[in-house]
Parts: sequence; C-alpha cells; structure tokens
Amino acid sequence: MHPLYNTFIESTLTEKEKMLSGKIYRTWDPELAKDRDNAKRHCHKLNNICPTERDARQKIIAQLMQVTQTDAHIESPFNCDFGYNIKVGHSFYANHGCVILDCATVTIGNGVLLAPGVVIATASHPLSATKRAAGEEFALPITIGNNVWLGANSTVCPGVTIGDNVVIGAGSVVSKDLPANTLCVGVPAKVIRTLTDEELEKSA
Repeated sequence: MHPLYNTFIESTLTEKEKMLSGKIYRTWDPELAKDRDNAKRHCHKLNNICPTERDARQKIIAQLMQVTQTDAHIESPFNCDFGYNIKVGHSFYANHGCVILDCATVTIGNGVLLAPGVVIATASHPLSATKRAAGEEFALPITIGNNVWLGANSTVCPGVTIGDNVVIGAGSVVSKDLPANTLCVGVPAKVIRTLTDEELEKSA
C-alpha cells in the first residue's frame, strides 16, 4: 500500500467521521458545532422541566439519544456533547449532576446506576498546546457492562471497558479496563476484591 494512501483517505473524511473513527478532528467544525447545539437544547429542556413531568422528560431523553423510546431515568442537571453516541440498555439510572462526553460511542448495559457527579468522558486532547489551541481533539469509545454501579464523583476515562457487575467506589478514576464481578476503588481505580456469590445473586 502506498504510504500516502492513509493520508489521502483521512483527507476525504468529514470531521465527524474522523471523530467517530478515533482520529484527530477539529472540534469547532460547523457540522459538529450544530450537533452539539442540538444536544445542548435538549439538555436545557431536560434540566428546566419539572422533575415530576416524567412522560415529558422521557420524550426529551429519547430525542436527545435519537431513539424511538427509552426507559432511561436521568435526573437533572445532566449534560452531554452529542446524545446520539450514548447507547443504554434497560433500567439505566443517572443521578444528579452526571456528565457524559460522548464524542465517541458510550455503550452502557442493562441495570447500570450512576451516582451523583459521575463523569464519563470519551474525549481527550493532544499533549501539544499548539494543537489544543487549534481545536484538535480525539475520542475513544467507552463500554460499561450490565449491572454496574459507579459511585459518586467517579470518572471513567477514554477507551475504558468495565465488565459486568462491577462496583466502583466514590471518587475513583477509571483509567484502565476493569474485570467483571469486582469491587474497584482508587485513583487510578484498582480491583480491591472479587464480589461474592451472595453479592452477585441479584444480578445473576
């Protein structure tokens, strides 16, 4: 393959296509800016509607994620970048103050609980200050398995996979993959122990 082939292919991609494929992209691209504005409008609606207007809130959440319907329950305030890159299973719950930076796909399984202040961030920046100032970013997908519980103010970093039934302690920073059926705590988050059969019984 000619060494310039990849360069040619990248030059034909839109900034959105670059973003979704994990390549460096320009964050202030007009198409991406329009998509972000659309997500911000939906987040603004969600964050300013009465919490007891549950049917209306569910419609806004579905519109934000660009799905027909969802049983996801999201408390306000909630913010995200695009919405359409957030894929959640059944019985998803996000408590107050959660943020999902979904520049890449965030795939979340069934029965996942986010405590207040959780941050799930697929987005990152080059180490070069010049490139950052030019608006260059990249994003890596995040996958969270079934029945995961993320404690208050925990952070999930780009490119991480979290296995089924993992419990993550409050304030932890998940910078590497975590295996299923474990209790993980710390900065960076590390496996403290494997969960017992009794602890896993209800998620089986």
